[in-house]
Amino acid sequence: MIIAILISAAIAALLIWLIWTIGARSQQPKLRENTVKPNGSYESISFQNGGAVLQGWLLHPTTEADRNAREDEAKQPLVIVAHGWGSNRSRVLRYTEPLLAAGLTIFMYDVRSHGDSDKVKTPSAFMFRADIEAAVAAVRNLPDIDQGRIAVLGHSLGGFGTILALGRGLPVQAVITDSMPTRFETMVKSELKRKKLPFFPLGLLIPRIWLLRARISRKEFKEAQIPVALAANEAGRRVPVLMVHAIGDDYIPAGDLRELAEKCPVETLFVEGNGHSLSEQDPAFWNNVIPFLKKNLSL
Repeated sequence: MIIAILISAAIAALLIWLIWTIGARSQQPKLRENTVKPNGSYESISFQNGGAVLQGWLLHPTTEADRNAREDEAKQPLVIVAHGWGSNRSRVLRYTEPLLAAGLTIFMYDVRSHGDSDKVKTPSAFMFRADIEAAVAAVRNLPDIDQGRIAVLGHSLGGFGTILALGRGLPVQAVITDSMPTRFETMVKSELKRKKLPFFPLGLLIPRIWLLRARISRKEFKEAQIPVALAANEAGRRVPVLMVHAIGDDYIPAGDLRELAEKCPVETLFVEGNGHSLSEQDPAFWNNVIPFLKKNLSL
């Protein structure tokens, strides 16, 4: 009897250790090097957040007319491009050409534990929120940037963190999200599916492990919901938000955005595309994004 109890206890301890290990490892994004640099004029800029140094690029408009306009105009409009989980700034360079051609300055950076930025022990969606807040604060201090004409284009978790920050009064004039998860549950399901792991029981236990390791309270977690953040924005500064999603996204389903749109008054755009990082390849993406930015940044 005692032997059976000891064996059962050992098996239980092993399972707990295994689940904790899976949870801890899943909280560390794959580190990808920045193997590609921007074309044209850019400069490297770093800023700090949470005791870590984050690395970024400031890209300038590409055409001669835009460069002349930049020299003549005291302050420039700017778009911050925020990447997602397990990505980096070089992987979102795909957005830059149309933005630069529209005369926009761009700032893109590596979130902590991504690319060339410093690593932290427990990355989370809250880290993406804090880092976009720090990035906005950093560019607002640049001498040539117009503090009243800043927008954010956030892909996937970069968009998620931006919307959470918007609910706390992020000082920007427009936000565009691309292929953004609208719920924490979706992120967990998608990541487990990608790793070919079962949702039950991991999907119920791993989020708790993330919260414990990151020292995030249940109260903080419950308050950090996209509908809550959008409602706070609507009741406050009412920053315009355009939420884009590829219909054929095989990682974060477009149905999440449809469900959100039924509950919240947000502007949505569904484009063609069969992947998680292909939205910008549909002409409809830029046919809507550029006018949206021009309108809200007074271009």
